[in-house]
Amino acid sequence: MTVAQAVVEYLSKQYTVDSVGGVEYRERLIPGTFGIFGHGNVAGVGQALKQYQQQDPALMPYYQGRNEQAQVHQAVGYARHTRRRQTYAISTSIGPGSSNLLTGAALATTNRLPVLLLPSDTFATRAADPVLQQLEQPYAYDLTVNDAFRPLSKFFDRVNRPEQLFSAFHHGLRVLTDPAETGAVTISLPQDVQAEAFDVPAEFLAEREWRIRRPDADDEDIARAAAAIRAAKRPLIIAGGGVLYAYANDELAKLAELTGIPVGNTQAGVGVLPWDHKFSLGAIGSTGTTAANAIAAEADLIIGIGTRYEDFTTASRTAFQNPDVRFVNINVAPIDAYKHGTHLPIVADARKALVKLNAALGGYRVGADLEQKIASEKKRWNATVDEAFDTRFTPLPAQNEIIGATNRAMDARDVVICAAGSLPGDLHKMWRVRDPFGYHVEYAYSCMGYEIPGGLGVKRAVIAEAASTTAAGASGDQVRDVVVMVGDGSYLMMHTELVTAVAERIKLIVVLIQNHGYASIGSLSESLGSQRFGTQYRALDEEQHSFDEGETLPVDLALNAESLGVKVIRIEPGEKVIAELEQAIRDAKAAPENSGPILIHVESDPLLDAPSSESWWDVPVSQVSELDSTKQAFQTYVDHKSRQRKLLG
Repeated sequence: MTVAQAVVEYLSKQYTVDSVGGVEYRERLIPGTFGIFGHGNVAGVGQALKQYQQQDPALMPYYQGRNEQAQVHQAVGYARHTRRRQTYAISTSIGPGSSNLLTGAALATTNRLPVLLLPSDTFATRAADPVLQQLEQPYAYDLTVNDAFRPLSKFFDRVNRPEQLFSAFHHGLRVLTDPAETGAVTISLPQDVQAEAFDVPAEFLAEREWRIRRPDADDEDIARAAAAIRAAKRPLIIAGGGVLYAYANDELAKLAELTGIPVGNTQAGVGVLPWDHKFSLGAIGSTGTTAANAIAAEADLIIGIGTRYEDFTTASRTAFQNPDVRFVNINVAPIDAYKHGTHLPIVADARKALVKLNAALGGYRVGADLEQKIASEKKRWNATVDEAFDTRFTPLPAQNEIIGATNRAMDARDVVICAAGSLPGDLHKMWRVRDPFGYHVEYAYSCMGYEIPGGLGVKRAVIAEAASTTAAGASGDQVRDVVVMVGDGSYLMMHTELVTAVAERIKLIVVLIQNHGYASIGSLSESLGSQRFGTQYRALDEEQHSFDEGETLPVDLALNAESLGVKVIRIEPGEKVIAELEQAIRDAKAAPENSGPILIHVESDPLLDAPSSESWWDVPVSQVSELDSTKQAFQTYVDHKSRQRKLLG
């Protein structure tokens, strides 16, 4: 076999095995391969995929994409929805084909989500040297573009000889399926090695199972954590994505209901509890609810579960103002369990740790005063969101109204997708989630352009989910609808995967909000005294060389989507825009599953902000300036900075 043929057949035989609450799962780790072909991989991986397509189409299905970075985003979206049990492999050519993966690799690793990258490389033999698209450095001639993956990947290897294939993929998949270490796994395949033939041991091509490790919590650690909780007067749980990956939702709900401890959630943790659960405070931190942030400010014990404590979560270390606050951190990854100098790290699977913690906390309950404050703060925030959703601005609506309309029109099991701009923060604080799988916002890397390809990856996962349920003899619930919410700035970054959805007739619903610029950074710029510089889509004013005051660009993004073969519904500005938007989403949901993508185009007023989180995010302001706006912003910055803590724990 050639090296490429061996790689493809090997990947087709890899399975993840998992056990959650006594239920066993066995699924293909790599259900398919993406690829854009060039001279680096067309005769290697491309030939292998074509050969197996003719011999056995189910062995390794091939999927097209329009951009290598977007293919990684699809794989990440798929991996997130399958709770890291499955992902895709991506094959690229050398040079720009490979380097286009770099942003996707960083996104996957930052989000702790698995993806297998197979970038091609220059000749291992150097028989033809230098080749087209080869990077040459005079100080290191063995350096290639693919070395840029090293700091972005959780595992990197280069197969310069066929025999290296065995250890490269064995260790690569070890990392890929490790919940504490997972991220981008990059195995570089020189173009000549891909096509080289060698004798492949039968055992390499045999089926292999990779059991997802779910380490149990140490009894002594649980005892110390339980003692700390019993001694606390105002404890608070911060739940992150690790709760969802560990399928720990039920145990978390049990803990909250048993003890009365309230729960705030990170971006990745939205869905750990339904929005209207008695002890759910919703989002926490810079993009959080006033309810969660009010409780956090007074908390004397923070119980972090499956969170990596991003600066948005801690409000740049200003969220916790109790001078005696301490931390119990439960996380499968040691790097996260030990953050902020905690004295009580528990390195364990979230579900297994919560099972033990619930057993250890029998009889404990928070004071009635805290429960009363939870109820009053939830009531205050819910009223704030109701007002934001229900206030009608004309002829252009606020983004708040659009979010409310979308939320109302979607079913409980549907999934909302977002990644960058003002939408993620607004969704985090206001989206009323009803299902653990119902919210998917990529906010670890917050990558503009993720939305459409990431949403497409999620849609692939929900289609497979529905097919698996039906095949298993269950009733087969209707396929979840996936609704991408994206601003015009992110849309313009990477909308081309809509063509992929057209080609495969995948029903992806896209709500495109046109506000003629970068709303999020515009608002941030204004708050920092930079007057929305460079954040509006306007014609160039040549005298000032400015894009801030010119005419609005005559760009028709709805027409752009139509030109790609997408069905488009235009919502015109006016008094009925919100009612028409809700109906458009319901109409899109009613379309057949194989009808292809549907884009709903709606305009908004970018100057109408979401309700305040009564929180802060540390973005430095110029200490000296000739602009009065910057001087004023710096004084505000100094005031906030005075509340920042150097170390928590």
